[in-house]
Amino acid sequence: MRIIFMGTPDFAVASLKALLDNGEHVVAVVTAADKPAGRGQKLHESAVKVYAQEKGIPVLQPEKLKDPAFIAHLKSFNADLQVVVAFRMLPEVVWNMPPLGTINVHGSLLPQYRGAAPINHAVINGEKETGVTTFLLQHEIDTGNILLAHKVAIQEQDNAGSIHDKLMIAGAETLIRTIQGLREGSLKPIPQDDIQVSELKHAPKIFKEDCKIDWNNSTEKVFNKIRGLSPYPTAFTYLADKVLKIYEASQEISAVHVPAGNYITDGKSYLKYATNDGYIHLLTIQIEGKKRMSIQEFLRGFHFTETN
Repeated sequence: MRIIFMGTPDFAVASLKALLDNGEHVVAVVTAADKPAGRGQKLHESAVKVYAQEKGIPVLQPEKLKDPAFIAHLKSFNADLQVVVAFRMLPEVVWNMPPLGTINVHGSLLPQYRGAAPINHAVINGEKETGVTTFLLQHEIDTGNILLAHKVAIQEQDNAGSIHDKLMIAGAETLIRTIQGLREGSLKPIPQDDIQVSELKHAPKIFKEDCKIDWNNSTEKVFNKIRGLSPYPTAFTYLADKVLKIYEASQEISAVHVPAGNYITDGKSYLKYATNDGYIHLLTIQIEGKKRMSIQEFLRGFHFTETN
């Protein structure tokens, strides 16, 4: 099969690599346009572009996916199938182009967690498992017929970063099984409406205001939010009127002796914030204007005022 691959970040590179390692014929790659980044505002190339160029695969970087010139260029590759992993929403003229359609690899067990941030929301909600799903694109985002799904456990020590890495590998493996199934004709697409769920959970894009911790919540809910936003975009609170990002924490369920949102510290080894039913111990943090550090390293250099 002639395959066009569409993706941008590291998460997508694993699937592209798996296709090539499996001997699939990837005729072109579509990825995001280069963008200025960093202090020098140098043009940054996507991880997928860098990898594709290393492998000598033609790279397309359209600004607009409905651009007639891009559409014509895409058609010229005569692809049998398109594969999308961590890319943008495609117009129908693109996803409906190849005879076998377009496969998307999504980081959740659909129909749960449709949207831009499925990994974050699954961990934030305290799920015990998530997974990857391959499905055929159609009009509504993340609603196409399911081809294959693979479950991945979420452990208490996991955060969004570790689940991202697990799903990156699982997604690549599931994609290869999906393509093999399509080639053999052994896959029967399943409409998502045929899958019964008690409550449909969504995974919308996360904005900065979504990352602020509400200490009036339960210890477990705050703990899950911290790990669901770590290492990016990162949960935050305030300390001495400065933004305090929390990358790693632990939970303590116990009687609370200070109002929710207040902290207790010995100034040397621990700093914990009160919730409505316990405390969150901060373990790895970054205060505004400083580097990321352990709580012990932070406490050695931070001067607390009397106000809490």
